[in-house]
Amino acid sequence: MSDIFREIDEELRRENIQQLWSRFGKYIIGLAVLAVLATAGVMGWRQYQLHQRQAQGVNYVAALELARQGKNAEAGAAFAELAKTASGGLGALAQLEAGAAKVQAGDTSGAIAVYDALAADSSADPVFRDIATLLAARYSLDKGDPHAVIARLTPLTNAGNPWHGLAIELRAVAELKAGDTAKAKDDFETLTKDSTVPAGVRQRALEMQAALAS
Repeated sequence: MSDIFREIDEELRRENIQQLWSRFGKYIIGLAVLAVLATAGVMGWRQYQLHQRQAQGVNYVAALELARQGKNAEAGAAFAELAKTASGGLGALAQLEAGAAKVQAGDTSGAIAVYDALAADSSADPVFRDIATLLAARYSLDKGDPHAVIARLTPLTNAGNPWHGLAIELRAVAELKAGDTAKAKDDFETLTKDSTVPAGVRQRALEMQAALAS
């Protein structure tokens, strides 16, 4: 008796499968095709991105060569164009290079505008944004308000920021320009005691300490 029941159960399962297939088979086939297409699409997109990155790398090297040759206007334009199309770190680097090319061409205001744009770009990596802030502050100091530069640099002087040494050094220079020698001395002293800042920064701080003490 048990064999009959088992056969009946199997038959029912087969009929259920057939009924399900007759009702939903086309959808199952469609899903299978869609899965294949989706996989092919992902692979194709990855390949496209690889080609894009390779092309962007070639363009970056070509722009660097223009800068090396002293063709600063052309290099700046090439970097600016790459910054529009490249994503992630390469785009940010291209933007920094575009600013540097403007500095070399004598267009300091244009360079500051480029750096300011990167510093304000919330989609960019904070490391690149902080570098842009430092560079904008550095060139603004030549002809801008030192107090505005100090205010802008102060958030970067936190010990946890990888650029805090340079930010403190630049802030000290801005303080000197603003006539606040006491604060500048404090900042230079802080740098001489900070083992985490680059050796060059500590050395310059020591030299400034000596100059201010004489």
